[in-house]
Amino acid sequence: MELMEASKLKKAKIAIYSLSIVIPVVVALLFGVKIQGVDLTFLPPIYATINGVTALVLIVALIAIKKKNKALHRGLIRFALLLSLLFLACYVAYHMTSDSTPYGGNYKTIYFVILISHILLSIAVVPIVLFTYLFAWQGNFERHKKWTRFAWPIWFYVAVSGVVVYWLISPFY
Repeated sequence: MELMEASKLKKAKIAIYSLSIVIPVVVALLFGVKIQGVDLTFLPPIYATINGVTALVLIVALIAIKKKNKALHRGLIRFALLLSLLFLACYVAYHMTSDSTPYGGNYKTIYFVILISHILLSIAVVPIVLFTYLFAWQGNFERHKKWTRFAWPIWFYVAVSGVVVYWLISPFY
């Protein structure tokens, strides 16, 4: 196993740390921006579907690696990363053009527990998944496996809980 050279590894780590800070800060700032006259109210079921597909892709990626199909696993994880970026773009676009929807159901406590855990873990999952990916990319599969033991369940929870949050809030759009 040949590890990534030190200077490239350092740059990759700086990029991960930077993205881990920049993404949540930019998302928070963009929530303060309201673009009038653009109707993107069709997006919530789309980005909920993207979350659902991400969860399914993560399951298939797990099965692929358990069957020692590294190429399929690698491709599926890259696809899951792409889906996560697409979700984020749709989510931010929707919230920049639409007012927040208040939850009006009987399961308010359950809704907010799931929503808050989803939001907090969606912030935490960025560096966790990126470092897990970096370890595989650099060929450090032992470290990749160790990180995957908690990266995968967190990423999967974020994807699934995103769908659940949508199901709970959708009657109130």
